[in-house]
Amino acid sequence: MVVTRKSVIGDVLDADEDTAEYFFEIGLHCLGCPASRGESIEEACRLHSTDADALVEKLNAHFAAKK
Repeated sequence: MVVTRKSVIGDVLDADEDTAEYFFEIGLHCLGCPASRGESIEEACRLHSTDADALVEKLNAHFAAKK
């Protein structure tokens, strides 16, 4: 999976639930909430005042290591 700023959080979690730790790091602790699962990474990072590009980089590194 290739993650972008526009990727939906629920899709990322469905691809690999181990990615939850990266969302927890930015303060997104309610991953089971339908609203958070439907948000893009960009939207969540804006709401939590965090760097979307840094999160995307971590997620892509995680998926690359799984290959």
